[in-house]
This record gives sequence, structure tokens and C-alpha cells, in this order.
Amino acid sequence: MGQWGSQFWLPPAFSQRASRRLKGGCGQDWPHLGPQIAWTGGERLSYHEGVTLALVLSAGGMYAAWEVGVWKALRNRFHFDLVAGTSAGAWNAWAIAGGCCPDELVSEWMDPSTGTIMSPGLHRYGILRPAMLHEKARHLFTRFQPRMPFGLTLTEVPRLRPLLVRGPDVTWCHLAAAASIPLCFPPLDIQGKHYVDGGLLGALPVWAAEAMGATHAIAVNALNVLPFTLLRTLIRPRQPSAALQVFSIEPSEKLGPLRDSVVWSAAHVQRWIEQGERDGTRAATSITM
Repeated sequence: MGQWGSQFWLPPAFSQRASRRLKGGCGQDWPHLGPQIAWTGGERLSYHEGVTLALVLSAGGMYAAWEVGVWKALRNRFHFDLVAGTSAGAWNAWAIAGGCCPDELVSEWMDPSTGTIMSPGLHRYGILRPAMLHEKARHLFTRFQPRMPFGLTLTEVPRLRPLLVRGPDVTWCHLAAAASIPLCFPPLDIQGKHYVDGGLLGALPVWAAEAMGATHAIAVNALNVLPFTLLRTLIRPRQPSAALQVFSIEPSEKLGPLRDSVVWSAAHVQRWIEQGERDGTRAATSITM
């Protein structure tokens, strides 16, 4: 498995660019550092070429709280070399890549402000107001910055093309776009192109982990029930090659009715996290590398 190597102090010019990136808008063109480089503050962390095991987190709306429990169960059993996700799973993955501990991530989900993200309000693109979604994306972007390789997927519209965005290139706009459910939230304009939820073209972007260099992936899928399974037959998601070894983890019990995936409830979040931890613990015993 790969591990973080030496730390190097960034030159002032780069540190200034990183500072501007924290404050920048959606249309700016940030320097690309490559898929295996990330930074925090004034340091750059180098990652060697032995990327192997990926944690991949699915879309799921409020159901994605279940993923937090799974990660709690897995984090002390496996060394993850990179993390990827889409939609709400991308937000979980961003926090994990940023060094978030389980209690912090649980607190994010238990915060009642999470329930305001899906606020009803008609507009030309859909039925949910984007203000709180964008505010949460800014909050997560400011609070966490990747300490390990990270990737999220988006869907370019109207061309319906998947896009993998890696850690150094991610802005708060990419985080917001990753969770912009079509027909609910408006697309995000990023450098002249429009993007929505990556889950539209694949709720579990295992292909992205392979594109980032993984040879093995633990794929955590919160959406294993109708209508999501039907959607996968209508819109065939991009698949990884046969060379990628994938270990799948899904809820052992139905998380709840479809309405629960869009309506926040502290009781539901707590129950899903606890179930995720049980499911993750059970699955871990059968995963061998």
C-alpha cells in the first residue's frame, strides 16, 4: 500500500495561489498539480506511485449518513490510499480525505443545518433552492483540504458526459455541483460549462478510483433499492476494467422509504450510522487483499 512521503515547504508564490484558490469563484483556472499531490496550508505532501486501495462512496442523499458508519468500521482495519465519491458521497469523501475524524463527520450529519440543504423553492431548473447547498459546499471546502488523493465525479449537461475532478482542482463549486440533483438544483457554471450531480451517470463511481491508480476498491453503495437499481438499467454507468478488484458493501436492511433520503431527521441519521457500522464490521471480515 502507498503511504505519504516527505513534506516540503511551498514557495511563497505557490502559497499565494493556494490562498486565492480558497477564496476563488467557479470560473477561475487553478494550477493542476497531478492526481497524486495534495496540500494543506503551507505544506505539500508527496505521494509515491504505489496507489492501491481506494474507498469509493456512492450517492445517497440523506442515506449517505450510513456511509459514515461503514467508514468508522473500516478505517482501523484498512489503509486507504485514495478516496473518491459522487453526490453526498463526494462530500463524505472530501471530509475523509481532509483528515476528518469519525466524530467530526457524525457531527456534520447530526447538525440540524444539514436539514436545510434541500429547501423547497421553484426556479427555472427545479424545485429546490440552491442557497443552502452552496453554503454547505463552501463550509466543507473551507474546513477540509485533501491530505490524500481525492476525486469526485460530475455530469456535464446537456452533453451527459462524466467528469472526474481530482483534489488539487476541486473548488467549492465542484463540491456544490457534485450534489446538484437534476430537476431539483440548478447546474453549476464552472469555466463555461455546466455540471450537475455525478450520480446521474453512475451512483457508485468505481471507474474513477481506477482512473486515479487504484488496483483494489472497497465500494460503499447506499443506493441498492428501487428506483435506483432501475435507473442503473436505463442509464448504464461507466464501468471499471476487469483488472480492478472491487469489494462491495451495501445496507443489510432497507434504510427507509424514498422520502427519508431527502428529509433530514436526527433519529434517522443516528440509526443509519449505527447500521453502517454494523454492516461495515460484518463486511470487513470477508475482505482479503
